[in-house]
Amino acid sequence: MNAQPHEFDMATNALAAHGWCVVSNLLSPAQTQALATECMVMHDARLLMPARVGADHAATLLRGDHTRWFLPEALSAPQQAFADRIDVLRIALSRNLLLGLVDSESHYAVYTPGAGYARHLDCLRNNDARVISAVFYLNDAWQDAEGGALRLYLADQSYQDVFPRAGTLVLFLSAQFEHEVLPATRHRMSIACWMRQRMIGATC
Repeated sequence: MNAQPHEFDMATNALAAHGWCVVSNLLSPAQTQALATECMVMHDARLLMPARVGADHAATLLRGDHTRWFLPEALSAPQQAFADRIDVLRIALSRNLLLGLVDSESHYAVYTPGAGYARHLDCLRNNDARVISAVFYLNDAWQDAEGGALRLYLADQSYQDVFPRAGTLVLFLSAQFEHEVLPATRHRMSIACWMRQRMIGATC
């Protein structure tokens, strides 16, 4: 799926003004469903591992998801479709916002019912490479009553909840927005992605 002129202007403007936004046109429903199917098949086959945190990959009780990283040299067809579109978005954001984004990294994440991720910042200690956090949701027919929102904490001390409906992409500045994943009553699937610059300092 090729980029159209000004396709991501709304995302660019929202990130510039507010530091976060929601994008609804990243992939087609069929492409999203293919990712959801693959993610759940991998989860059922126990190919997703308990998530860890930080540059030293420490085990923690702060998060309850299971993850599997995308391998750039061995992407499946659904993963390649996602990676191609994220690359188009990365280039557009980098060009329009002068962010110096050079690549991205992604993984599947599955939260079982009742699991969550405590409030945190997507910035590894002594590593400022992550500039934009992106979360793409894979959950068909999600209802608000099922929980599972991504809660973004805003600068004015308020928060914004984004429910994990299939096809929704959330973008936010990694070093500026603390956030958490609230528990859900059903399995919650997503792709977590970070658009990165070359590491230029030790700020986190």
